[in-house]
Amino acid sequence: MSTKSPAQLEPEQLLTSFPAIENPAARILILGSMPGAASLRLQQYYAHPQNAFWPIMESMFSTPDKLNLKTDYATRIQLLLDNGIALWDVLQHCFRPGSLDARIVRSSIVCNNFVAFLEQHPLLTTIAFNGKTADQLFRKHVLKDLNLPAHVRLAALPSSSPAMATLNRDQKIARWKAALACDQSG
Repeated sequence: MSTKSPAQLEPEQLLTSFPAIENPAARILILGSMPGAASLRLQQYYAHPQNAFWPIMESMFSTPDKLNLKTDYATRIQLLLDNGIALWDVLQHCFRPGSLDARIVRSSIVCNNFVAFLEQHPLLTTIAFNGKTADQLFRKHVLKDLNLPAHVRLAALPSSSPAMATLNRDQKIARWKAALACDQSG
C-alpha cells in the first residue's frame, strides 16, 4: 500500500467521485465511500452488475408492475429524486488501487463539502451509510467539523457491494428497508 501524499501521486491515479444526485427536497442522503472501478469507468453510481444498490432502491420505491432491474440509468436516478433520496460519496478524491475500500490510501483522502450540502438541503432527516467504510470515513473525517442539526440521524446500512457477501441480496434489502422505513414518507 502506498504512503504517498496526494501531491506525489500521478494525476491518473487520483480518483474523483461524482457530483451528488440531489434536489433541495431530499430527506435521505445515502453515502458511499468512493465509486468502484466499474462505476468510474461507466460514470454511473453503483454500475457493477452484482452490486445490490439498484435492486434495493427499486424494491423499496417501485411498485411491482414498475420493477425492472434493467431500467436505464436516467430512470433509476429519477426514482431516487422522486422519493426524496440524495446520493453521494464521503470522499471527493482518494487513491485506491482497484475497487476495495480497504485499499484506500488514507493519506490521500479529500472529503466532499458536507457543510454546503446540509445548507442546501434543509429537509434532510437521515444520512445513511452504504457500508462500514463510508460510515467510518464520515465519522472520522467529516462529523467532527460538521454542525449536524439535531433532527438529522445517522444510519449504518450493510454494504450493497458484492464484496460484502455475509448477507445475500434479500437480506440486504430487508435491512435497508427496516433502517430507512421511518424516512420514506414525505
